[in-house]
Amino acid sequence: MPAAPTRVLVVDDDAAVRDVIGTLLGEEGYLTSTATSAEEAVAACREQEFQLVLSDMKMPGRDGLWLLERVRSEFPNTAVIMLTGFGDTELAVDCLRRGAADYLLKPPKIGELVRAIERALARRRLELARTRYRSSLETRVREKTAELSRALREVEQSYQSTLHALVQALDAREHETSDHSQRVVRYTVAIAEKLGVPPARLPDIGRGALLHDIGKIGVRDAILLKEGPLTEQEWKEMRQHPQMGWRMISKIPFLHGAAEIVLSHQERWDGTGYPRGLSGEAIPVGARIFAVADTLDAMSSDRPYRRGTSFSEARKEIARCAGTQFDPRCVASFLSIDEAGWAALKRPHR
Repeated sequence: MPAAPTRVLVVDDDAAVRDVIGTLLGEEGYLTSTATSAEEAVAACREQEFQLVLSDMKMPGRDGLWLLERVRSEFPNTAVIMLTGFGDTELAVDCLRRGAADYLLKPPKIGELVRAIERALARRRLELARTRYRSSLETRVREKTAELSRALREVEQSYQSTLHALVQALDAREHETSDHSQRVVRYTVAIAEKLGVPPARLPDIGRGALLHDIGKIGVRDAILLKEGPLTEQEWKEMRQHPQMGWRMISKIPFLHGAAEIVLSHQERWDGTGYPRGLSGEAIPVGARIFAVADTLDAMSSDRPYRRGTSFSEARKEIARCAGTQFDPRCVASFLSIDEAGWAALKRPHR
């Protein structure tokens, strides 16, 4: 299929110049149109596409520099060659700096004009090819990024499913209710949101809450499931579960943020917790939030040996322990959620 003829717009207020250049370019195989002013040239470019504009510099009203800037702004795929009857070097440099493909003195020799047009069109084709390549590359990058994002979401979902299955198995081993771990996650995230924790940190905090007792996998059944009180030695072994859990998951990049919560979830605001005896803000904020959420769930859930308390009673007890067992700011965020809100969070989310 033969290539379409190249469209050239000749812009000059001198009719004789327009006619001569138009005729010469027509003989060279170019399809030419003419305009008598810069404004008329812009209007013509809006009506149809021109591969090149050949414009006089000095014209009544808007000059060639104005036209050059408008064409480069509105029609960046159109090349522009400037013509002038003045041999002004500074003006030539200014034209090139503003995006002109070339600069010729009037009257141009036909050979020089054709060569200048060919160079300008060759440069235009190269720029268009680069634009198409860049657009194609950006499209491919977006597609690959979308594919990678989908794959990462699938991997993360697989991780989450595995973690949930593991925690459910641990809950079953301890004879916990099936929704215990999920409730603690919901409670913890709700308090974290009220506290103003950045959204980007919530997944780590949620995973830390989910896995808080994962170290109990390493605790013997004779201790974990013992019905009576534990001996001093048995308590010593039981209190190793935060370090056990931390060692289990701390080397997994996906769970690095959660591991700090697992290690610190038994610490107390006043420093009397374990395993490191941390106090105050030395305790990771996720662990401070979790301590409130876990206590709420422990108090408000039924156990084989007792009925759970009301949310009202649990709120009073947690408020009483602000500043000793719990971070006062976390307690304030907890108390900002009313009983109806906690009741809604307690129900399993389907």
